[in-house]
Amino acid sequence: MLEMLGVSQGAEAVYRAMLGQPDHGVEELATDTGLTSDQVRTSLNELADLALLRPSAHQGALRPVSPQVGLAALLAAAEAETAIRQAQLEATRAAIASIAAEHEVGRDGNTGQRLEGLDQVRIRLEELQQLTQTECLSLNPGGAHLPDARDAAKPLNQQALERGVVIRAVCRESFRNDADTLAYARWMTNLGGQMRTVPAVPMPLVIVDRKVAILPLDPTDARVGALEVHSPGVLAAVCALFEQIWTAGTPFGQSAPIDAHGCTPMERKLLEIISDGHTDEVAARNLGISLRTVRRMMADLMVRLDAVSRFQAGVNATRHGWL
Repeated sequence: MLEMLGVSQGAEAVYRAMLGQPDHGVEELATDTGLTSDQVRTSLNELADLALLRPSAHQGALRPVSPQVGLAALLAAAEAETAIRQAQLEATRAAIASIAAEHEVGRDGNTGQRLEGLDQVRIRLEELQQLTQTECLSLNPGGAHLPDARDAAKPLNQQALERGVVIRAVCRESFRNDADTLAYARWMTNLGGQMRTVPAVPMPLVIVDRKVAILPLDPTDARVGALEVHSPGVLAAVCALFEQIWTAGTPFGQSAPIDAHGCTPMERKLLEIISDGHTDEVAARNLGISLRTVRRMMADLMVRLDAVSRFQAGVNATRHGWL
């Protein structure tokens, strides 16, 4: 019943028994629950990690925290996490709906224009960068930046930063594997630009002064071209999407945070992808890492989750609160 809060069945049984008999020790709890002594000890450690046990006034003993306090806190944390994820999903859904509607309107030339092919996109981005007054936001799902793209963007970024333009960019974590791109990121952040990384970026996006957005015609193939939009509704949606992803990102120069379960953001994202039924190949493509790296990471996660299959790893990750 409490598995959604990260409490296993064994730990729940021990917790219930302790609420009824708070003075019972390991052997008595084993009798109360039908578990082995080792299983009781494991459950006690789990309950302590979840802050459902606290030191008792009796030295060396533990007492259960009341459900109104301990379980309510776990529920509040789970609800907060669900609310954040729901907000992210709603922002993404709004962006998709607005982009689709804007795409249709843009065909009539009313509120935007199509940029056919990569060259047109790059030319328009260069023009917009010269016109930027306050802020440029971008999502960059690719891995390493191509040398010609870096060389073209460098002077434009420098001019914008020197004008006082705020540049915030979100890139995929895997870009750190490319030495030249890392050097470029250091150069930009040293000039005052801001960069964060996330395991996977949903689509390429550029927002200029929150008045113009450049969106891909095909998120899976930037070479097709892009759509330039000015609609306030679309801008509100894509700005919300950017801010959600930015908040979840790791600032460049800092190590990716390790959560309470010892997982990095990339490991959590890999578990999400696998839990959704996708293959290792899809995970490698979304994360921008090699198939060999995905399989190595997945093998390590399966050991840590005591799972014999990817499906079981996803189930155990959800049950233990890793996702």
